Amino acid sequence: MSIDESAFFSTMSTDFRPEANWRSATGKGVTVAIIDSGVDGFHNDLSGRITESVEAKIDKNKVVFEPSSAGDSAGHGTACASIIARIAPDAKFASVRVLGAGGLGDGQVFLAGLEYAIKKRYKVINLSLGTTKPQFFSPLHDMLDRAYQAGCIVVAAANNLPQPSFPSVFSSSLISVIKSDQSDPLKFGFHYGQVIELTAPGVNVRTAWPGGGYRNLTGNSFACPHIVGIIALLVENNQNMTPFQVKSALYAIARENQEAS
Repeated sequence: MSIDESAFFSTMSTDFRPEANWRSATGKGVTVAIIDSGVDGFHNDLSGRITESVEAKIDKNKVVFEPSSAGDSAGHGTACASIIARIAPDAKFASVRVLGAGGLGDGQVFLAGLEYAIKKRYKVINLSLGTTKPQFFSPLHDMLDRAYQAGCIVVAAANNLPQPSFPSVFSSSLISVIKSDQSDPLKFGFHYGQVIELTAPGVNVRTAWPGGGYRNLTGNSFACPHIVGIIALLVENNQNMTPFQVKSALYAIARENQEAS
């Protein structure tokens, strides 16, 4: 027996079609956890937007998170947060710093940062990072299942290299994003059946940079926060949206984009 996927998703997108006024939302009341290199809360684009800032510390071979005023160690987290802020200007941010200088980090610290955000029940989590090490496949898979069950909407960037990275390949329990050369953040695409389903702007994207500056950056890392910003708009008026409903709403919007092009 076969299923007519186009008919199925047409019904699904109708059931979970976003509210008509979602484009006029601002992300008010939504806090996004940025698991990254930190966020520069003194940048004009992000001032007053940071509700929590913590960083990973190793204490007796255990990862703990302590309040941090260190800002951004690599610029990456600030760049991602600024993209979200541009799309959802009233969204707030929780900075969970797991990367050090140069954007380098340890897989166990990454896992601990994700677990921290899930336990805090942050509704939307931006993961513009991942790992290719196979030993993290299983623990990340289990953690993403827990996030899904907790109602956390996790959005992950695909690897910039052809090698698959975790957790972006876990498309059943999170939303995975790869870059396109589209410039309009609302004109994202959805490719059902592919491992990485969402495409969003990620080429020559203008972003904030620590110290008050700006940079134009390219990569899947910067496509991911475009989708996170859209999700903040969708969630504003319905804080109880499940990850499945959010993905369905994104699919419905992407179909509208395709039909209008």
